[in-house]
Amino acid sequence: MQPDNQQKIMETPSITKTITIGEIVTNDIRTAKIFTRYGLDFCCGGKQTLEEACLKKGVNITELETSLQECTKHSSPKDENFNEWELDRLADYIVEKHHSYVRSALPLLEGYASKVASVHGSTHKEVVEIYNHFRAVSNELQMHMHKEEFILFPFIKKMAEAKRNYQPLLPPPFGTIRNPIAMMENEHEFAGNSMEAINQLSNGYTPPEDACNTFRVLYAELKNFELDLHQHIHLENNILFPKAIKMEEENI
Repeated sequence: MQPDNQQKIMETPSITKTITIGEIVTNDIRTAKIFTRYGLDFCCGGKQTLEEACLKKGVNITELETSLQECTKHSSPKDENFNEWELDRLADYIVEKHHSYVRSALPLLEGYASKVASVHGSTHKEVVEIYNHFRAVSNELQMHMHKEEFILFPFIKKMAEAKRNYQPLLPPPFGTIRNPIAMMENEHEFAGNSMEAINQLSNGYTPPEDACNTFRVLYAELKNFELDLHQHIHLENNILFPKAIKMEEENI
């Protein structure tokens, strides 16, 4: 979709209120920062319409539409139009950018969270809960990424290659691609909910006045982690997975 068309969609009230958040971010990744600013979930909650999301969170839809229009009035860089990418390229990008980041961030954040819980847990009980939530996220994501990289993504890449070369594709061992995708989406929801709980417990990643440097670094890095996770899940839930399902259906 061309940038001019993106802007027209944003400016059409009848479409704006019924289009899903996931579709808006898919059309222009820059809008993700607007939804983050308003506390609207565009990854796991990407199937909500703009109107539904605003009502749920008490956000003024007119104000939000204005912010989205302002964000998208200039042309979007071509290399950020993930919706136009081949699925094998997108799968590789997710692994190289997001999976790589998660793997490097998990041990660092677990270490910070453990230290802060140990030192400050008696006076700030929320940091103990934050540590427990993050450990659960860490365990879930490590297994999750392994399943994507060794089961789901290789099949998606084979489908993409077969389609380009007009070649037949053997059916997957998991019956239909909908099965592992449903599992991945459930795991996304768990991780997203856990990070939302951490966000709430930390008061939006705002350290208390008596926080030490490690405490402050923990909250700053947890915020970065959640932002990356939102982008990560969006690319899968709202672009890669729906297109993979459609591609499989066309191949049957």
